[in-house]
Amino acid sequence: MEYRQLGRSGLRVSALTLGTMTFGGRGGFSAVGTTDVVGARRQVDMCLDAGVNLIDTADVYSGGAAEEILGEVLRGRRDSVLLSTKVRMTMGEGPNDAGLSRHHIIAGAEASLRRLGTDHIDIYHVHEWDGQTRPEETLSALDSLVTSGKVRYLAASNYAGWQLMKALATADARGYERFAAQQIYYSLEARDAEYELVPLAIDQGLGILVWSPLAGGLLTGKYRRSGSPSSGTRQVSGTWHEPPVRDREKLYDTVEVLVDIAGSHDASPAQVALAWLLGRPAVTSLIIGARTDEQLADNLGAASLTLAEDERAALDKVSAPELVYPHWHQANTARDRLGAADLALLGQHLD
Repeated sequence: MEYRQLGRSGLRVSALTLGTMTFGGRGGFSAVGTTDVVGARRQVDMCLDAGVNLIDTADVYSGGAAEEILGEVLRGRRDSVLLSTKVRMTMGEGPNDAGLSRHHIIAGAEASLRRLGTDHIDIYHVHEWDGQTRPEETLSALDSLVTSGKVRYLAASNYAGWQLMKALATADARGYERFAAQQIYYSLEARDAEYELVPLAIDQGLGILVWSPLAGGLLTGKYRRSGSPSSGTRQVSGTWHEPPVRDREKLYDTVEVLVDIAGSHDASPAQVALAWLLGRPAVTSLIIGARTDEQLADNLGAASLTLAEDERAALDKVSAPELVYPHWHQANTARDRLGAADLALLGQHLD
């Protein structure tokens, strides 16, 4: 297992992270998975044996059940892993049971600590933007958690580029602890993050943790132009709608290239998709979660897969995002003075 520095922080995390959205199976999360304590312990053991040192969860996963299960599984060995969890989503029926107010952040952190059975959170994410709370209030509350020792590193998730830059500027101006990373959706199925979020990460020294790197299973090779699964997957059943698919034909073209490359490596298409992401700029770790032990074992195998340059080029080409304004204009008129952050997107479009 490779260990990568998380942005400009001194923390080193494994290239693969165990995701726990499948733990619990309460409410709408039953569409994702229903892993109980026994199954969760087995998956955590598999990951630790493979060298994974980061486990990601969130307070909202199964209404807190995922954190409770993870806390039970890690009892007696908490110090052997890094824990990441999140705050922002609705956790009750009260008017203050959601958002990024000081009230909800502090209450959320305390509740997560209790459920996880620990005295600190290694990486604490704000799970989503809150446009009704001043960034100063949010960043001040997060900074106080770091100062108290209850949280060690901060991260954002699902922010737009301007929102994330505003938060970083606020932290810098006020002397608050700044985000060390961002957790984003990024995959061969949708490379939207390359417009703003990946260049921002390079420019601002943020690590990138990727959620749903297999696009909710769309990149596993099961979904083909010649036929897709008839049952047994959340995409087919219609019970889960993330991520959306805007261009199904492009998805099928991408999967065909994945299948071809996988065959030359005696690997699975999923492993190839993960290996491609691990080679993208600023990407620190991919969050993998699975309904079954077999799926998890397959995903873990991606850590040892190396793609050739021509294979990467083929995947780059078939999945390349179209340039939207102002990026197409910059590609035409600013190519003489592009920096590393600019080239993360524009480099593949230049002659």
